[in-house]
Amino acid sequence: MKKIAIMTTGGDCSGLNTVINRVVLGAKNRGWRVYGIIDGTDGLCHRPANVIEMNLDTVPIENARLAGSFLHNGNSCMMNFEKAIATGRMKEFNKMLHDSLAKLKLDALVLVGGNGSFSLAWLNRDVYRDLSLVCIPKTIDFDIPLTDRTIGFDTAVEQLTAYCDQILLTARSHHRWFVVQTMGRDCGRLALNSGIAVGADAILVPEIKFDVDELIRHIKSIERDYGIIMVSEGITLRGHSGRPADMIARKLTAAGITNRTAFPDYIQRTGDTAASDRILAAKMATCALNAIENNETYVMTALRGNDCVTVPLPDFYAAGDVRADPNIPAIKTSNAYIEPDDPLLKVAMEMNVYMG
Repeated sequence: MKKIAIMTTGGDCSGLNTVINRVVLGAKNRGWRVYGIIDGTDGLCHRPANVIEMNLDTVPIENARLAGSFLHNGNSCMMNFEKAIATGRMKEFNKMLHDSLAKLKLDALVLVGGNGSFSLAWLNRDVYRDLSLVCIPKTIDFDIPLTDRTIGFDTAVEQLTAYCDQILLTARSHHRWFVVQTMGRDCGRLALNSGIAVGADAILVPEIKFDVDELIRHIKSIERDYGIIMVSEGITLRGHSGRPADMIARKLTAAGITNRTAFPDYIQRTGDTAASDRILAAKMATCALNAIENNETYVMTALRGNDCVTVPLPDFYAAGDVRADPNIPAIKTSNAYIEPDDPLLKVAMEMNVYMG
């Protein structure tokens, strides 16, 4: 009988509880024992480790649709990679993680995380040397290379679209434009997809240079006097500071364009999990369990078309744009961005959306 554990790390999103539920269902169907690590790597710093044995009622099927993570994603009071690097205790921290995993005597660990978590796992892979490490990608940013989708992204797009649908109603009533700021860090995929979905007239993303004067001319050329300008949080405007939406709004106001800013903030990481994310979670959970059966390690599940496959973590790391993590400058993470040949860019052009 295999003994496996699952933990969620990094930022939360919808779909985490679905993948937890599906991993437990699949593992129990194989006759395996499953443990949940509370608070991710932070929970492994507890003595003893903060771990629970999971069964089919731990995350009931009717609760699997809920946002957030039943296992939690971290505790700021505990030691973590960021604190360990800042205090020069990385070697000690890695030993704590390895010792906790060794005491659990696991055959495998399923790590559900983002590009930062996976990069850290690969760069500190000796921590997981005694077990099979299988990673499942989740993030609303969709900034992980080598996969066609990440768990949580579709639900975030749905949340943003629903939010903007309502904003458009008050925009029309008051003849004003709304500058809506999305999450996504340095990747504009969330802004691009939700902007296309809602019918935004301008979408500003970090990957594409834009000219604010051209943006203003474009907005003034539109026959309507209201609409949505979607702004990714990662954009910059030379000579200006503050929140991106506020910077754009000030420029619009100076040009005589009536506008307001709107910040959906954390609702993008909430909401009942969309059906497509639930299906993706089931596919990736099954793929991860098959990988464990095949004794694969240091791999990530990835969607390729309609199929879910595993790719080696070193391939994931090498495939992206490797740069310093904004929260942990001493660590470099692998990042994916909007590609120049993304079909949605052509769609935006055909819809007369200003992007730069």
